[in-house]
Amino acid sequence: MPELNIVLIEPQIPQNTGNISRTCAVTGSRLHIIKPMGFAIDDTKLKRAGLDYWHMLDITYYDDINEFYNKNDGAFYFFTTKATTTHSDVKYPDKVYIFFGREDKGIDEKILLAHKENCVRIPMVNEARSINLSNTVAVAAYEVLRQWNYPNLSSNIDKITMSGGIDNA
Repeated sequence: MPELNIVLIEPQIPQNTGNISRTCAVTGSRLHIIKPMGFAIDDTKLKRAGLDYWHMLDITYYDDINEFYNKNDGAFYFFTTKATTTHSDVKYPDKVYIFFGREDKGIDEKILLAHKENCVRIPMVNEARSINLSNTVAVAAYEVLRQWNYPNLSSNIDKITMSGGIDNA
């Protein structure tokens, strides 16, 4: 069974982490958070952004990147604006960890240099600095899941009528 893991390195904005948590919950992805964080995990903004999906979330916290590396193995891909490879040009294996850095700094250059063959980017216009972190995670996660043919995800097609309305029966 394919396993998608989302890794946040030192997230700073609770609303982004809440939105990412919700994305993980609805896609069945595991969330890994590498400390330090710029907020407390019980932050109201974090909980509000995740809404009522917290019970569906598989989340693990790590004190630093070394603890993460010591406890996990698989294919690691690092999303950064500094990469030349496009995220959709990669064929993601069945056990993958996709990494995302701080909202204000991205992923540390030392980490990127150590894994430069696995650094990827999402295309955008040259004048833009970056895409919002929670949006980046969603785009990346759904590209991986698309390649895997959306394992264990439902399209809820049985709830949609041919006229486009929702069948509440």
